[in-house]
Formats: sequence, structure tokens, C-alpha cells
Amino acid sequence: MPADVFEPPAQRGLLTESIARQLQNQIRSGALPVGAKLPSERELATQFGASRNVLREVLRRLEAQHLIEVAPGRGSFVIDQSAADARSYDALYRAGRPTVRQLIEARIPLEVEIVGLATERATDEQIRAMRVVNDAMIAATDPVTKARADLEFHETIAAAAGNPVLRIMLSSIGGMMFEMMLRSNSDPSIAQPGVPHHPEILDAIEARDVDLARHHMREHLALGLRTYGADLDVGLDVMAARHIETLLERRTAG
Repeated sequence: MPADVFEPPAQRGLLTESIARQLQNQIRSGALPVGAKLPSERELATQFGASRNVLREVLRRLEAQHLIEVAPGRGSFVIDQSAADARSYDALYRAGRPTVRQLIEARIPLEVEIVGLATERATDEQIRAMRVVNDAMIAATDPVTKARADLEFHETIAAAAGNPVLRIMLSSIGGMMFEMMLRSNSDPSIAQPGVPHHPEILDAIEARDVDLARHHMREHLALGLRTYGADLDVGLDVMAARHIETLLERRTAG
């Protein structure tokens, strides 16, 4: 039975991402309208061939994204997204079907400014936190954990910039950034050239060299423009879904 399925940790993360994306798309497209009750955990586990633990994580993810409300004893229901917080902007962005190129174009001016301010304002404790997160990213052995640490690295820099508006702006595109990072951190042609930029950014922040920090951040983000190839102008949702399924197939075959 699906409830007894055991997935290795790396595969569990990919399954969670894959199933969450499918349900997100059903909710955002209206296939699951506001007020609709989702199938039970057991039914979803059977439908997707995954463990109950994976489905619990999926439902927690949807609840955190303000797509569903979990009512104890009654089930999970699709809610009106207009009541969501800043992260609800994710749905507005996706309605425009942004490409990888467009996300990079948006991140460059935003994160270059963020890192400049962080270089001026970061405390020693905040810089240590950046290094801890970056070390965790380097040590991670599965793409989901690595991508989450990568996102946290950029969010930690945003926190150090000391500007809540910029931090919220970055947070609002965090979901799309994660999808891009999932691809970047599991594709050697992108991951290997990109890895050196993090330590370079950190060293520049620690040295309080604003111009150098901005330069390294710009180079880090622009790397995708040179390495994504045909995927650069594919819709971000399409690219991410395709890549997750490819990773799952590799894990299953292995």
C-alpha cells in the first residue's frame, strides 16, 4: 500500500516538490476551485503512489503558501488566494508565465542592490550566518536540500541589507528562485561554475568592498544567461516540472 512506501531522503524531497507542483497548478488553474475539499492523505497517497509522510509535507507546503486551509477533523480546503500574504505575489508572477531569462533579469538589479547594502550594514554575526548556510549548501548531497540552502543564502544576505522592503521583494520571488536553484544545483554545467561565486561574494562582504560584492553577485546571477541554453526562454514552470521529473527518473533508475 502507498502508506507503507519508503522513499530515500533525496527521492522524498523530489516527490514532495513534484506532487506539490501538480496540486498548486490544479488550484491556481481553477481545476480545484475555492472551497473544494482535497482528497484525504490516504487517497492522495494512493493517487500519487507516495507515502503518507510525503503527502503530509505536501499539504503543509500548500498551507504555508496560503493555497489551502486544514480544518482538523474535516479535511483540507482550497481557500481564496486574495487573502494571502506577500508570497501570494508568486501566483501573479506565474500568471504571466515568466521564463528563466526574465527571472534572472529581475534578480540582477534587485540582488545587486541588496548585496551592496548588506556589505555596508551586515554585522559580524550575520556574516557568520551566511557562511554557515553556504557551508550547508556545499555539504548537501541531494538537490532539494542544496537548493533550499542556496535560497537561504540569498535570503540571509537580504536580511543583512537592513531594508524590509527589499527583503520582502526578494521573498516574493522565493518560490521561483527555488525552482531555478533546483535546476542549477543538479546540473554540473551550471553548478560547478556557480559554486565559486558564493565564497567570493562572502569575502567581499566581509572586506566591506561594496563594488566587488556587487560585481560578484552580478556575475553569479548572470551565469544562467550563459549556461541554461534552450531552457533560458522556456517558461519557468515548464522547465521546473520537466527537471523534477527527470531527477525522479534518474533516482528510480539508479
